Amino acid sequence: MLHAVPVIERHRADQTAPIVPLNEIALTGIFEISKILTAPTRLETTLANVVNLLQSFLQMRHGVVALLSDDGIPDLAVGAGWSEGSDERYRGRLPQRAVDQIVATAMPLVAENIATHPAFSAADVETLGASETTRVSFIGVPIRIDSKVVGTLTIDRVWDERPLYRLDSDVRLLTMIANLVGQTVKLHRVVAQDRERLMHESYRLQKELSELKPARDRRKVHVEGIIGDSPALRGLLDKIAVVAKSNSTVLLRGESGTGKELIAKAIHELSPRAKRPFIKINCAALPESVLESELFGHEKGAFTGALNSRKGRFELADKGTLFLDEIGEISASFQAKLLRVLQEQEFERVGGNQTIKVDVRVIAATNRNLEEAVAHNEFRADLYYRISVVPMMLPPLRERRSDIPLLANEFLKNFNTENGRALSFDRHAIEVLMSCGFPGNVRELENCVQRTATLAPGPEIVRNDFACCHSQCLSAMLWKGVSESVPQRSLPIVPLSVLPASAAREGAAGAAPSAVKPVPPGGSASTPTGSVAERESVIAAMEKSGWVQAKAARLLGLTPRQIGYALKKHGIEVKRL
Repeated sequence: MLHAVPVIERHRADQTAPIVPLNEIALTGIFEISKILTAPTRLETTLANVVNLLQSFLQMRHGVVALLSDDGIPDLAVGAGWSEGSDERYRGRLPQRAVDQIVATAMPLVAENIATHPAFSAADVETLGASETTRVSFIGVPIRIDSKVVGTLTIDRVWDERPLYRLDSDVRLLTMIANLVGQTVKLHRVVAQDRERLMHESYRLQKELSELKPARDRRKVHVEGIIGDSPALRGLLDKIAVVAKSNSTVLLRGESGTGKELIAKAIHELSPRAKRPFIKINCAALPESVLESELFGHEKGAFTGALNSRKGRFELADKGTLFLDEIGEISASFQAKLLRVLQEQEFERVGGNQTIKVDVRVIAATNRNLEEAVAHNEFRADLYYRISVVPMMLPPLRERRSDIPLLANEFLKNFNTENGRALSFDRHAIEVLMSCGFPGNVRELENCVQRTATLAPGPEIVRNDFACCHSQCLSAMLWKGVSESVPQRSLPIVPLSVLPASAAREGAAGAAPSAVKPVPPGGSASTPTGSVAERESVIAAMEKSGWVQAKAARLLGLTPRQIGYALKKHGIEVKRL
């Protein structure tokens, strides 16, 4: 693309040379712009990059992409060098009368001299820097979604009366670019609508869970393999009983060793799909090429060693449930492939061209902070919203200490059965277990019981039998010194409706703490604590934007409709300044 600029400069210096055909320059520019428009970035950043690239192969001084709200007023205006909060600077360069004409006629507007053109007021002429000695030209083209004009792409330039830059060819080039921009805006709006629908569904389910009050005479939910009677576990089991009745996608969040696979299986067994297959796969255990074949299957001869056709996990889980463990570890390229299957419930086998439709409920699990991964473009935002319809946080063992004796006795019972022994815990042994941090959660507790039981000499396991009482427990180094009074969560929960990638980036860059308030330890998106944090975040954004809803929506990465929904949900009265 950049090789075309020196060519133009040579012709500026040599006025006797023939006019250079701009077809090759334009084609290269459109190719580069198409790559920008398909990049996974925020819409404002994408449009600003398009204007910035236009300056490389088109004579122009300023360029602005403006998107209109429903009432025809520019709701978004960006240009080269756009940054958060700079919309007004670019909106001030828009000649409103000219923009109104482009929108009303859905036709390009070309003005060789804005000082003499009726579509430009005296204020517009002054703003664009025209004078008796400076002749300014203007080109504006409509941005369409189907047949509706949703915005404009405008440029202005100082006219030098040289024939190298012909207005008619520039209009054609800008029209092509505006068409590409329109398709990109359409895609972003479709994704935003899909995200809003999923957020509404998630909010509805979360509301049902929060309003769920078990009847006194109702039997407690029992799930095979899940042991304990702590309030945290009982609350989780009550949620499982509600979530299992629907077909919504579930995302299990929690530290390693908290039993995410057991919870996934419990949701399946309590659901209408219980008699259908429960298929599981660990996404982190396989390379991308193998993972694709495992999930989608392959045809005979699709690759070396594919001697026969094979069904993938999605096909095997048809009418049942598919558990995707460690979903946060899949690559960016595979995330796009997985997104299509989750959206359309259809795919093709590796090496095949026949589309296969399935009916699969997906339960995903991760111990990774996906919100942070989305903010750093390591995990697709659209995939995040697709899998996080019903997020469930699994409590770590340190938040359900009353379950430790029950779990330890069950593990010891299993050990005795397998090894023909009759060991038991004395009172002081249980006290040792209750005082441990167990960063590996239930899995580490099970290992501790088996290790201690294996080495225990007597019929009872006593305090002195534990390795930690002799400073020989290596895993203790993982939790020693961590305050038990303030549990440390590795996965802070962020309310879905205040999950802006921009806010996350601002936080990483040192933004004010009031921009997005984190949920305190122990809070969650489905608890009153999470609701308070979400309400404070919305209020902070509104105050920062001067109580302008459109600006607050952009600060939080939401649409104006979503910010209005959040204000109504939390009963926030909009101040009139």
